[in-house]
Amino acid sequence: MEPVILTTGRLRLRALTPADTDDVNAACQDPDIQRWTTIPSPYERRHAEEFIKLLAPAGWRNGTEYTFGVQRREGGPVIAAVSLHHPRSGTWEVGYWTAKEHRGLGYMTEVVTAVARFAFTTLGALRLEWRAEVGNAGSRALAEKAGFAVEGVLRAGLLNKGILRDCWIGALLPSDLGLPTACPYLPAPPRDIAAGPREAPGRT
Repeated sequence: MEPVILTTGRLRLRALTPADTDDVNAACQDPDIQRWTTIPSPYERRHAEEFIKLLAPAGWRNGTEYTFGVQRREGGPVIAAVSLHHPRSGTWEVGYWTAKEHRGLGYMTEVVTAVARFAFTTLGALRLEWRAEVGNAGSRALAEKAGFAVEGVLRAGLLNKGILRDCWIGALLPSDLGLPTACPYLPAPPRDIAAGPREAPGRT
């Protein structure tokens, strides 16, 4: 797919370009971004160059990852980044970071909602997942504001810098945004969820 541009009320989401290298490199010096995301640590300018020149364009070209740089609609520096990645069986995963000085303004909630709509309407996603290491309360709060239902904890569900970590997992469905889905969805009855696992049938 050729890169596309998405907009929200305040923001413009577009493919990253080499001109964004300094912005990305500066934002990724934040210890919190290095701690909670899978970017390299320490983060060097060459990492930003490789990501912007090679990895992000390859994702668009191959249809395996769609990365957007985020800036205000009136222009200015890249203040955040978001990607859709790990496609499998109609499910995509969303990941994001926001530069420290631009947090707490509601920008990423707008961004995640925009890319979710893109995933459901353009990519045909059936489900959008969010994962974050247990303890990353900021990411969880943002996901919940964007409508994700936190479904539980995956043991050793996140590999970050060579270490397996437990992670929260949440999901957003097209219906959560008032959008149609390509396949009918039949939720499990609440009584079956509450009852838990049953003994498997077998021979006596």
